[in-house]
Amino acid sequence: MNLVENLEYNTERSKLIIPEYGRHFQKMVDYAVSIEDDEERNKVANAIVSVMGNIQPHLRDVPDFHHKLWDQLFIMSDFKLNVESPFPITSKETLQKRPEPLKYPQNFPKYRFYGNNIKRMIDVAVKWEKGDKREGLEYAIANHMKKCYLNWNKDTVEDKNIFKHLYELSDGQIDLASEGENLTESGQFLKNRVAKTPRNSSPKKSQRNHPRGKKRY
Repeated sequence: MNLVENLEYNTERSKLIIPEYGRHFQKMVDYAVSIEDDEERNKVANAIVSVMGNIQPHLRDVPDFHHKLWDQLFIMSDFKLNVESPFPITSKETLQKRPEPLKYPQNFPKYRFYGNNIKRMIDVAVKWEKGDKREGLEYAIANHMKKCYLNWNKDTVEDKNIFKHLYELSDGQIDLASEGENLTESGQFLKNRVAKTPRNSSPKKSQRNHPRGKKRY
């Protein structure tokens, strides 16, 4: 009965700072913090770091491996461990500092299904001199836009919609609607998409007819 009453639940324990090392390591670090003798405290800290390295042999080839271990030791001690570290000690403020937000690379979030490469191609096309070469590139871009549209939206799309989107993305510098020419038929793009589907993707006849693909006699 006394054993049951003395059971210690995780909900009643202190939160582990680095759970990957487990509670025994956390207790060793807490013990090292409580040691008053400087020499003994340094000795225990080095022993803890040595054991930490032994349980993570797959990280030995990582650059600054031992520096990472010492950083983790100070983090587990909540930076209360006063020992001589062979590496510069990272401050608590530096670790808690929030990184700068990353800039979203999308230049035209309204038409995300086209991808960023389309916008880069358009930016290149508008810099070319007008002529057959630029006209060919513009129609190649429009056809690729149509293919992307069909991949992510529906089975049909009118050319005038593609021309409209291209006009918007080029800031009015590419207007293929006035040319009166048509793009590749939607059916051709869909036909190519079906042709690229692996033939082995469909189950065998015997597997469709019988569960688990077993033959019955």
